[in-house]
Amino acid sequence: MVTDTHLYAAATPEIFMACAAMVLLMLGVFRGDGDTRLVSWLAVAAMAVAFALVWMMPGERVITFSGGFIVDGFANFAKLLILLAAAIGLIMSMGYVRAEKMERFEFPVLILLATLGMMMMVSANDLISLYMGLEIQSLALYVVAAIKRDSHRSSEAGLKYFVLGALSSGMLLYGCSMIYGFSGSTNFQAIAAHVGESGQISVGLIVGIAFLTAGLAFKVSAVPFHMWTPDVYEGAPTPITAFFAVAPKIAAIVLFMRAMIAPFAEATADWQQIVVFISMASMVLGAFAAIWQTNIKRLMAYSSIGHIGFALMGLAAGTADGVRATLVYMAIYLFMNVGTFAAILCMRRREGMVEGIQDLAGLDRNDRPMALALLIFMFSMAGVPAAAGFFGKFYVFMAAVDAGLYGLAVVGVLASVVAAFYYLRIVKIMYFDDPAEPFVKPIGPEMKVILTVTSLFVVFFAVYPAPLLEGAQAAAAALMP
Repeated sequence: MVTDTHLYAAATPEIFMACAAMVLLMLGVFRGDGDTRLVSWLAVAAMAVAFALVWMMPGERVITFSGGFIVDGFANFAKLLILLAAAIGLIMSMGYVRAEKMERFEFPVLILLATLGMMMMVSANDLISLYMGLEIQSLALYVVAAIKRDSHRSSEAGLKYFVLGALSSGMLLYGCSMIYGFSGSTNFQAIAAHVGESGQISVGLIVGIAFLTAGLAFKVSAVPFHMWTPDVYEGAPTPITAFFAVAPKIAAIVLFMRAMIAPFAEATADWQQIVVFISMASMVLGAFAAIWQTNIKRLMAYSSIGHIGFALMGLAAGTADGVRATLVYMAIYLFMNVGTFAAILCMRRREGMVEGIQDLAGLDRNDRPMALALLIFMFSMAGVPAAAGFFGKFYVFMAAVDAGLYGLAVVGVLASVVAAFYYLRIVKIMYFDDPAEPFVKPIGPEMKVILTVTSLFVVFFAVYPAPLLEGAQAAAAALMP
């Protein structure tokens, strides 16, 4: 382990992303909205460079900036997923932005800044740096949610997200202040040392952990702090919803794991019951609430709540296997969700975008490749054996069972069975209902590539899962004390 007060090289990807955002902002100011597509592609290129910089980072743990910033295998694995999700989300948005006449150069710059915040979140080693990264991400996303200014739905989504986000930030800050007051430090290693030395965790510290958990649960949209998710997913423009569903969720769940395990590994029994509750509640609500949805974006919102419940099973286990299972689950979740939202973005008719589940009726006869891709994603989300989603759930279930959380595993299996109903209902509508009006063709080349690559990953993950499993294993080992 390397400890250096000001080792700037450790933050090279973040520094590059910040500089790239500032340069693209100036480029947009001088070139205007007409060059939004150019700024978007340059933002994607910046993310690709940052991806390469993270990839080349040494594997050893480095703590710098007075202990507030940590670079290790766990952070690097998460940053690679975040950059991949953000780049794909930005590419998916380009056609929509042009078609909906909402070209604004600020959009890709805000996505870059939000991604920078996420990268800082997963490298946070202090409650203060945790909050700074979280707010850099959140402030950019509040604006992005409402960027379609002439849409009442988008404005409402942005306002709801902002108000409830401010509430969650207040809860998180209160939890941080309690933890600081009862441990004497905001640094994760110092807090861990205090908990280890005291032997018995104080009531005040438990209250702080509870409020910290509540704030982080909002960011991952876990029950009972999920209330913003369906409205924001439905109201925000579809490519922004796709971005919300993937990159911020990965960053928040990784931050959740670091914030619970790094400082409070010795107090696992005290926070484990909280995580078990929100995991159970998220799986159950995600399974049942989605059954009655008629809007596919709203259905995906409840689906994401359920998936976060499954991912939290790995954290609830509190073991290296649990962390590995959660990382694998989130990687698979990335490809399933990106592919599904790419298909949703192709749901366009002459009058504009459509979002009703019934609009998919008879899709197999109108657009067989798109129907096949959606079939693959729905089967994977339902956990049908051989699809990637099945293995994601298998790993988190095994982690829960190995940790003795049998009740949690049983609830997870039952929730998965219930959730399979609404995924398979979409398949039934596509293949057995009378055809609806066909969608406008052709879809852009970017969408074809995204749909093809994500479909192939979901189908063939079982053939060669080793790289992802080994990467997640190394990342989990880097986090565990």
